[in-house]
Amino acid sequence: MNYSYSIKRKKTKQIQVGNVLVGGDAPISVQTMTNTLTHDIEATLEQIHSIEKEGCDIVRVSIPDEKSSIALKEIIPNISIPLIADIHFHYKRALEAAENGAHCLRINPGNIGSIEKIKEVIEAAKQNHIPIRVGVNAGSLEKQILEKYKSPTAQALFESAKLNIQLLEDQNFDNFKISVKASNIFTSVEAYQLLSEYCDYPLHLGITEAGSYFSGSIKSSIGLGMLLYQGIGDTIRVSLSDHPTQEVKVGFEMLKSLNLRDYGVTIISCPSCARQQFDVIKTVKNVESRLSHIKKPITVSIIGCVVNGPGEATMTNIGITGGGNDTHMVYVDGEKSHRIQNEDLVEYLVKTIENKVEEIHS
Repeated sequence: MNYSYSIKRKKTKQIQVGNVLVGGDAPISVQTMTNTLTHDIEATLEQIHSIEKEGCDIVRVSIPDEKSSIALKEIIPNISIPLIADIHFHYKRALEAAENGAHCLRINPGNIGSIEKIKEVIEAAKQNHIPIRVGVNAGSLEKQILEKYKSPTAQALFESAKLNIQLLEDQNFDNFKISVKASNIFTSVEAYQLLSEYCDYPLHLGITEAGSYFSGSIKSSIGLGMLLYQGIGDTIRVSLSDHPTQEVKVGFEMLKSLNLRDYGVTIISCPSCARQQFDVIKTVKNVESRLSHIKKPITVSIIGCVVNGPGEATMTNIGITGGGNDTHMVYVDGEKSHRIQNEDLVEYLVKTIENKVEEIHS
């Protein structure tokens, strides 16, 4: 069960990154980036496998040197999600990554070098039938654009994106997506709005260098949330100074909150107060932790008293409200089902929710 409101997304051109469609009618994909040394194959595979378990759709790895591009030969056959090779400064890394199986190339033309080098990267993408992500970033804009605008403004980001779009189109290449990232929310949002009005290429959303898990999650949710609510965006990456699995979790939670993806357990819970009939905060934390393995969608309400509990329970698959004297009302699919008394709430809820997931998705 879920709220019926839906966001009308802008229809963009659809591309394919490995087995994941981006743009068009495809679901908004969630991606992250490894923070291991890519040539440390064992560590990189371990990290990718951990984000695969979180449901990540696409992974990006940095290719700063030749041994990293060579490592792709061993990494890609051992993962189940598409891999994007992230290239900066040296165009030959892009050529190698394309030959070694990367499903997409991420380049920032502002720091790749001459137009001739960029043309070689485009040709490699064509030959290997893979897309390119044009990654315009406030920290590495073209020299002439920075001289014109004096600082990395939204207009500066937008102008860089337009120049790079023209460059790719001049080479008869339209298999690409674009990002215009800045660490400033307002700059990023305005740049993406301008770009969305200008073209129909799929957009990769992100607030770059957003910060730590706590502050970065809030910052990203505000910036990306503003854009997603307007129907802008086809794939997202939440940039956090934390483990990549945290980026994936926050990304999915963001999309779930806007009814843009159904994924895992969605818990509606009260902040608790003097009316609570059980320890709501402890119960929610334990239930959420115990059910982190569930990726199929289900909604749950955990409310400490009968003030808002019945109303919230009518909109969830499983609901429970505090009723006093260790007695609680359980709701199933929005209807009163039964009362429980003196139960271990965490154990009871975990078992009930797991059974309901099996029932819904069997």
